[in-house]
Amino acid sequence: MIKKRSVAYGFLLSISGFLIAALVNKVVPITADVEVVDYKVGGLTLDINSAYRLVLYSLSALFMLLGLISLRTNDSWKKFVKGAPLRFASGIGLLLWDLLGTKWQVLTQPFFPGPAGIIKAFLVEPDFILENTLYSLRLYASGFTLGVVFGVGTGIIIGWFPKAYYWVTPVLNVTGVIPAVAWMPFALTLMATPFDAAVFLIVMCVWFPVTSLTAQGIKSTPKVQFEAARTLGSNTFDLVFKVAVPHAMPQIFTGISTANAFAFTTLVMAEMMGQPGGLGYYINLSKVWSAYYKVFAAIIVMAVLFSFITAILGRIEKYALRWQKGLVR
Repeated sequence: MIKKRSVAYGFLLSISGFLIAALVNKVVPITADVEVVDYKVGGLTLDINSAYRLVLYSLSALFMLLGLISLRTNDSWKKFVKGAPLRFASGIGLLLWDLLGTKWQVLTQPFFPGPAGIIKAFLVEPDFILENTLYSLRLYASGFTLGVVFGVGTGIIIGWFPKAYYWVTPVLNVTGVIPAVAWMPFALTLMATPFDAAVFLIVMCVWFPVTSLTAQGIKSTPKVQFEAARTLGSNTFDLVFKVAVPHAMPQIFTGISTANAFAFTTLVMAEMMGQPGGLGYYINLSKVWSAYYKVFAAIIVMAVLFSFITAILGRIEKYALRWQKGLVR
């Protein structure tokens, strides 16, 4: 049973920080020499401050909605309440950042713009940011998917066949310790396009952890499971894909989660080293013109994308390993 006092605490603490930040942005005047320009966005006329307040209101509404959804079960509500102090602190942090970076410009400019200043990038060139974001997603999806497929395939082969393990493991150990970006000169020379070169680099950084952990999972399958499967009439295919691979699934997903972070880092570095688009390219382009508010805008988009992709992978892992529920704490 969820107590009413707990409900009030969870909701108020979750949204009050953002609402206070919006109020301070509204009532505190800008004393620094900042040009406030109106922009037309989807039929709305917004300046950087009104757009920033709109974001704060949207965050408050989002957490209100998430809170209402979490009321369905006691466990989900406990998780929501647990994060309430962090949400309040985030709102107060934005409040201080707004004062120091936008209102008073105590922070060194133009290197540390306030949150309202960063939102200016989305008002000035939203289409260009979206274009580069989609380019990054296409590049990431191509490299990460191929890397996982090759990694799992290689891991199964070297984990099952001792001779393959003997010949492939030295290559894996040598290439695995070399940063993927170090292959950039060779990739640009051998591949037909810069996009293909970047895909190759992402594949390389994903392939190593996925292959290594998949092979470990295959090799660590208890012999008693194989013996039981053979007793039930299983052939080699069944032993590999119905016994060894399911046993290795936790290690496989650990490798995929690790590779996800490597892939995102390699993606940005590859885009900063010769790609015609992407968020890394956008950062380089903005840096040349000292438009650091655009650099921060790209970083925020990256953080949101990475969090979203990580959440999706977590959902897939949770579903694939649902048999572990109740066995692993």
